[in-house]
Amino acid sequence: MKILLLDNIRSILNVGALFRTCDGAGFDKIVLTGFTPTPPRREISKTAIWAENFVAWEYYKNPLEYVTNLQKEWYLIFVLEQTPESIYFHRVAEFRHKNICLILGNEIEGVDGELIQMADYCIEIPMHGKKQSLNVATAGGICMYQFDECINLQKINL
Repeated sequence: MKILLLDNIRSILNVGALFRTCDGAGFDKIVLTGFTPTPPRREISKTAIWAENFVAWEYYKNPLEYVTNLQKEWYLIFVLEQTPESIYFHRVAEFRHKNICLILGNEIEGVDGELIQMADYCIEIPMHGKKQSLNVATAGGICMYQFDECINLQKINL
């Protein structure tokens, strides 16, 4: 199962875009945490184009307990964040694991430090320009499709 966890995402339009991308990339569920906006909201539907009706979702005020439970269920936890230990996002294809959770954080503050500590891997997208970040919905989409490639490689190799 592939889960996307959004931690304190500010932009309601980004949340909608991520619902739509979850549907397109074959993610099974989106978990909204903290002050991340939740459906039903007209603004979410505007960019999700109603994908929030097809992608399962849950809300939790605090993501730490949820992630702890995923770890007990043998999920690999990936955080999209630039850290000294981060690996490039395309390497996720090396991990042949059926159950993953990808965590995206706040557009300004990034992913909460406690979630980074809990992660099995921090991944990042190489940046070649002067800006060292992408919009959270864009970055999330790039990574989600990389995980889709990882799962598809499993199907080919079986």
